[in-house]
Amino acid sequence: MGEGFMATNFEKVVSLARKNSIWPLPFATSCCGIEFMATMASHYDLARFGSERVGFSPRQCDLLMVMGTISKKMGPVLRQVYLQMAEPRWVLSVGACASSGGIFDTYSVLQGIDQVIPVDVYVPGCPPRPEAILDGFMNIQKLVNQEGLRRRHSDQYKELLAGYGIQ
Repeated sequence: MGEGFMATNFEKVVSLARKNSIWPLPFATSCCGIEFMATMASHYDLARFGSERVGFSPRQCDLLMVMGTISKKMGPVLRQVYLQMAEPRWVLSVGACASSGGIFDTYSVLQGIDQVIPVDVYVPGCPPRPEAILDGFMNIQKLVNQEGLRRRHSDQYKELLAGYGIQ
């Protein structure tokens, strides 16, 4: 190969492009949202990782970042937002409340968003530091890079969604 040439396959090019152009949709309800704002600000700058554009329309985003306490009444709304996102889509659960209900073990708080939608990466902490959110985001990037173009059409993925009642 001469200078300026590179040998690869189509799937790797698409994975690289997806990995470095993730459009997050923040679903922030509590203090974890404040930490996300710090992550987006100039000191930590999530834009360095290809997420310059934070979208607030589910149809234009491919990463749902759920941050904070989700009540049981909010569960169907969160599920609807997830369903409105186009494939491929990923979910990042940020903080103890989104991941497990946190300190709110009550009748009205959803004990983890994985009861209503599938989650790809969990970020621990109450609230998690911006470094932890960046680490979770980089783990999402690893998943995106390793995922094949046809994984979303596999029987295993369809079974996972069927477990959540999603067609």
